[in-house]
Amino acid sequence: MKFNWKLLFPFKNNQLLMLKLLLPILLMGIAFRFLFAGFGDIPANLDTSLTEKNIFSAILDTHFEAWMNKIQKPLEGKCNLFVGEWIPNPSGPVYNNESCPHIEAHQNCMKNGRPDTEYLYWSWQPRDCQLPKFDPQRFLETMRDKTWALIGDSISRNHVQSMLCMLSTVEVAIYIYHDEEFKSKKWWFPSYNFTISVVWSPFLAEAAIFEDYNGVSTSEVELHLDVLDKKWTDEFHRLDYMIISSGKWFVKPAIYYEKNKVLGCHSCPRKNYTELGIEFAYRRVLRSALNFILTSKHKGMIFMRASTPDHFENGEWSTGGTCDRRAPFKEGEIELKDLTKILRNIELEEIKKAEAKASRVGLNLKLLDLTELSLLRPDGHPGSYREFQPFAHDKNAKVQTDCLHWCLPGPIDAWNDVIMEMVLNE
Repeated sequence: MKFNWKLLFPFKNNQLLMLKLLLPILLMGIAFRFLFAGFGDIPANLDTSLTEKNIFSAILDTHFEAWMNKIQKPLEGKCNLFVGEWIPNPSGPVYNNESCPHIEAHQNCMKNGRPDTEYLYWSWQPRDCQLPKFDPQRFLETMRDKTWALIGDSISRNHVQSMLCMLSTVEVAIYIYHDEEFKSKKWWFPSYNFTISVVWSPFLAEAAIFEDYNGVSTSEVELHLDVLDKKWTDEFHRLDYMIISSGKWFVKPAIYYEKNKVLGCHSCPRKNYTELGIEFAYRRVLRSALNFILTSKHKGMIFMRASTPDHFENGEWSTGGTCDRRAPFKEGEIELKDLTKILRNIELEEIKKAEAKASRVGLNLKLLDLTELSLLRPDGHPGSYREFQPFAHDKNAKVQTDCLHWCLPGPIDAWNDVIMEMVLNE
C-alpha cells in the first residue's frame, strides 16, 4: 500500500515556504550561539530555559499547532464535505454483522460469505477539512424527543439500517411499526424518546408499481405526476428531520397521468402514447415536491439527497451486470453513467433553486450530495453475495448480483459522518 505523506504533513504550499524560510534562519541562530558561546553574550536565564533544541521545538510546535488547527477544523466557507477521497482506516467499522440486529439478509455480505474484507477499512476524507466520525452517543443525546424519517426507495431503507446499526452501539432500537408490505417501518429508542423511520415512496408521487421479487417490472408503472404520495406528505409536518430522495425508479417503463388522464409514457412501445421520457417526469415530480416543501412553513431540517450511482459493469440489474472490484477509485478514475448524470443534473438545478427560496422564507433545506463519495466505492456492494453462500454448491452458478445497494457494514456508513457534521456544525 502506498504511504500518503500528505496525511503526516498536510501543509499547503505557502506553509511549506514558511517552513523553508524559518529553518535556515533557525540554523544560523544555532551556529551563532555555538560561535559566541564562550563570550557570555547569551543571558544565563535564556541559556538555561531555552536551549537550541527547545528553541527549535518551540518554533516548530507553534507553527505546527497553528497549521493543525486550521486543518482539523472545518474551513469557514471553504470546506466541501462532498469532495475528497477515501483513505485507509485500520480501525474498521464500529459494528459488525453479528452485533447489529437490523441488517437485512441481502445486505449482510459477511454472513452471506463474501470472502474479502478490505472494503471495511476505508474512511471518507473531505479535501479541505477533517470529518469527525459519527458519534452515536452524541447523536442520540442531540436527538432526544425528536423524530427522523428517510423518505424514498430501497437505498433509503439501506441507509436507515446503517444508522440503526451505528446507533445500536449505544442502544438497540425497538421496532414499533411496519406497513402491510414491510416497506415503511419505524423504530424507537426509549432512553432518548427518539424515533426514526423509513417511508417507502420511490417516486414521491402517487404510483401503482408492478414488479417481481427481483425488482424486474412486470408491467408499466402507473405514475400520477400531479399527485404527491400521501405516505410522506401526511407525515411531513410531524417530522423534525428528514432525508428525501428519488430518481432511480423513473427509469422503469411507466405511463404518466395528469388529472387522472394519460399524458404520455416512458418506454412503452406497444402503447399508442407520446414518449415523454425520464427527464420530463422526474423534473415535474421533483419540482412539485419542492414546491410543497417551500410552502410548508416547516420548522425542522430537510435534506434532499442527490441520486447515488450503481456500479454494474458488463450489464445492468436484469442483464447480468457484475461488480467485482475490490478497492476504491481515486478521483477522476471513473465517471458517472449517463443516466445518473441526467438525474443528478435535474436534482442540482431544482434543489439549488429551492435552497435559495428556502433561505428567504426561513426554511432549513439542504442539498445532501453524496454522489461523488459513493461513486468512488465500487467495492462496497453485495454483488453476488446478495444471497447466502451463492457458490456453495456450484462455483459457476449464475446468480442475481446487486451493485446498487450497499453491504452493512460498508461505505454507506460514511454517509452518517457527513450528515452528523451537517446537522451539528453547519
